[in-house]
Amino acid sequence: MPNIRRILVWACVALLMAGGLLWSFWPHSIKVEMATISYGSMRVEVSDEGRTRVREKYQVSAPVTGRLLRIEKHPGDDVVGGKTIVADLLPMSPSFLDLRSQSQAEAAIKSAEAAQKLAASELEGARAQLSFTRSDLERATKLAASGIISRADFERARLARDSAISRNATADAALKARQYDLENARALLIDPARISQTSGNRPSIKLVAPANGKILRVLHEDEAVVTAGTPILEVGDPRQLEILVPLVSEEAVKVHPGDVARITDWGGAGVLGARVRRVEPSGFTKVSALGVEEQRVNVLLDFADRTSNLASIADGFRVIVNIVIWQQPRVLRLPATAMFRRGDGWAVFVVRGGRARLQPVQVGAVNDDFAELRAGAEEGEQVIVHPSDQVGDGTAVHS
Repeated sequence: MPNIRRILVWACVALLMAGGLLWSFWPHSIKVEMATISYGSMRVEVSDEGRTRVREKYQVSAPVTGRLLRIEKHPGDDVVGGKTIVADLLPMSPSFLDLRSQSQAEAAIKSAEAAQKLAASELEGARAQLSFTRSDLERATKLAASGIISRADFERARLARDSAISRNATADAALKARQYDLENARALLIDPARISQTSGNRPSIKLVAPANGKILRVLHEDEAVVTAGTPILEVGDPRQLEILVPLVSEEAVKVHPGDVARITDWGGAGVLGARVRRVEPSGFTKVSALGVEEQRVNVLLDFADRTSNLASIADGFRVIVNIVIWQQPRVLRLPATAMFRRGDGWAVFVVRGGRARLQPVQVGAVNDDFAELRAGAEEGEQVIVHPSDQVGDGTAVHS
């Protein structure tokens, strides 16, 4: 009796172990997340970060080197083109001459003075010769009237008088030229300090706003010495805004003028509409935050409407631009998270009869949420979303 009882105990233990092993190795149904293939609207967008900017900016620069007085205008102030004075600039005094340049200038003055004296002497000679030829012509005229001299001698006397007039005019012009040369040489030695003392304060140059609008930025607010061409401030109309977004060249080729765009993450509520105006024909290299060189292309967009929201957007604001490159109101779609690569194509796990079935599919347009299903599955079928490595062809699944 004790032996039979011991045998029964060990038999029960053996049955329990066999059942446990059988249960552990028996295929179980795996819990998965499912989604249904259905028709719906779909669109594909190219998204990137952009910046707003005033379409037409005017930069006011220093026309000459001088001292820029402190600017009393501030960003946001209204200006009227051709009337509003935005800055005052005092031109710098002429530079002083160094020792060598001064010696050269003094020598040039002496040379000009000598040339002037020579020209004056030549003019005196020409005047004396003219006086003599006039007297000689008067005598020849009287003698020719009496028949004492021939007609040829009279003509020679008149020719001599005319030649003397010409030489006198030439000598007079030469003297004036030498006088101008002397004044030019003396101007090189003018003392700027003496000019300032005799003429008082030099008049300032008034810099006027080039167009209607507002002051966007003041680049030099404090008084300072600036060189010619130094930017001082920027003027523009903040109501004329555009959006600049540098797209990666692989995405820029998909964008065309006229494409609709959505502006999001601009700081306010709602989505703003925009439209692509231009895709620039030349790209440029930009280094990303990760240090990767990227070829990018500037795309310009205009706001679609002038809503009250635009009043809070100004030049240089950050926005997220979503350009629609493809959209359909009704298309058969499946979740993009259900697809995975298989060879050169795509595949999904379709749930049929409580089991996962591996199904290759053909897809068209793809966005972050859905993919356009062209072949491989039907409307209403369920697919597994985010399939794990435990799911295979024929695996029992449940939701």
